[in-house]
Amino acid sequence: MGALGLFPLEIVLLPGELVPLHIFEPRYRELIGECLDEDGEFGLLFADDRGVRELGTRARVVEVVERFDDGRLNIVVAGGERFRVLERTSGRTYQTAEVESVEDDEDELVPEEVERVRRLYRRVAQIAGSEPDELGDEQLSFGVAARIDFGPEMKQRLLELRSEQARLRLLARLLETAEEALAQVAERRRRAQSNGN
Repeated sequence: MGALGLFPLEIVLLPGELVPLHIFEPRYRELIGECLDEDGEFGLLFADDRGVRELGTRARVVEVVERFDDGRLNIVVAGGERFRVLERTSGRTYQTAEVESVEDDEDELVPEEVERVRRLYRRVAQIAGSEPDELGDEQLSFGVAARIDFGPEMKQRLLELRSEQARLRLLARLLETAEEALAQVAERRRRAQSNGN
């Protein structure tokens, strides 16, 4: 299959998620240019001060929003399947690696857990003042986590879990915490407004 071009960034891309990227470094302009020419994919890996993670997501450019005269690009990428780095390879201006696909282990979904996450997601979206998207059952956890910002560390943790049931359990706890926090903020705002009358 050949080596996959890697793009380490301070973000986590989940399967099915759409993310805008600004491409300015020459080596990544080369990588993205090749992906566009060959309708190919690159590997997005979360990188922070603790280093580059070994498990990431394949990304495909779905839209070129803007091309600048100096070669920079604004693009939108879509997350594909997860992969694990097996071995770093060399010979290109950008990082490359031999990778293997990462699949979920077979596990039975508990319908109550699925419904609980859906219910919590709707409540959190409403408290935050946004309209909740209709999400399918296929990897519901990634759909929810792509729409609510839990921060890159938590998204990476979700990405690395190989059980949808485990991801849903973790998400339910995160959503409950988010719901409480948002409700407190809304209550404080309500009190502040009523005191002004």
